[in-house]
Amino acid sequence: MRTTELGQLTVSRLCLGAMHMGGDTPTDEAYRILDRFRDAGGTFIDTADVYGDGTSERVLAPWLARHRDDVVIATKVRWRTSDPAGEGLSPDRIRAACDASLRRLGVDTIDLYQVHGPDPTTPIEDTLAALDGLVRAGKVRALGASNFPAWLLAWSVATQDREGWAPFVSLQPQYSLVERSAELELLPFCRAAGLGVLPWGPLGAGFLTGRYRRDTMPDGRITRAPASLEEAAHRRATERNFRVVDELTALAATLDRPVPQLALAWLLGEPGVTAPIIGPRTLTQLDDLLPAPDIDLDDQHRARLAEPAPPPEVSPHRMLREQMSLPDIPALSRR
Repeated sequence: MRTTELGQLTVSRLCLGAMHMGGDTPTDEAYRILDRFRDAGGTFIDTADVYGDGTSERVLAPWLARHRDDVVIATKVRWRTSDPAGEGLSPDRIRAACDASLRRLGVDTIDLYQVHGPDPTTPIEDTLAALDGLVRAGKVRALGASNFPAWLLAWSVATQDREGWAPFVSLQPQYSLVERSAELELLPFCRAAGLGVLPWGPLGAGFLTGRYRRDTMPDGRITRAPASLEEAAHRRATERNFRVVDELTALAATLDRPVPQLALAWLLGEPGVTAPIIGPRTLTQLDDLLPAPDIDLDDQHRARLAEPAPPPEVSPHRMLREQMSLPDIPALSRR
């Protein structure tokens, strides 16, 4: 598998998400998935303390004990857990949560420690200072953010730069052919600031596997999702998004490639994208996705897939692009 740089880390172009491990994915199957991913050249694994309330991290520990030097391990902090009890990004909780993740994972250092979302009850400066302390203590090698809006990400990066604190090297946004809002602010900022992009939900919670059709909505994550979730059927199973699946299906027949591989290949070709986070629940699902980094779609194919569900038209983006011929602000001169 191809690799790329993420700050000071070298990672594979696919990241293996461990959210289901120990839950929907039994432990034995999780280890088979991890072995296959490693054997295919995968080196990047992502989890979080909230996944199964620590279960995912605990499941990873015995495997990491045998393969620690082979992989980059990422985890996250923010949401409610029992160890440490509570939630949020206060300095004391960040320090306690990091120690708990280190203990559950059975490692001395977390390669990429990410804040899983904003905490409006804690000053961002306090959070960033605490994260810097973890890097200085050698408990964490690099830092990242997930689910930050562009304004807060920019504020955070500027604060880290001004204070000389350890910087964010990555962002985990939701990003796929059926959720492209990240292209408006987040991706341009990450390209300009040198942050890697680790898309979560790259297959739209399974919508871009081709399983879901206008007249056939099989039981799965989308049909079971509560209305408040991102992958809820009323958000995902729209005519606009079904047209994306139509194009993927037609192109898959032309190129003799599975639909989900092409959805990932499109994402991998977007400037600034480092490694989409795939979350296979079974070994078969993993095998269906592993060839994606080796697919190079030409411009015509990319445009064909992108046309049905473009990012939303909002101000000032449309004005800058159409009236002022400024399609990508970071391309402007910078000091």
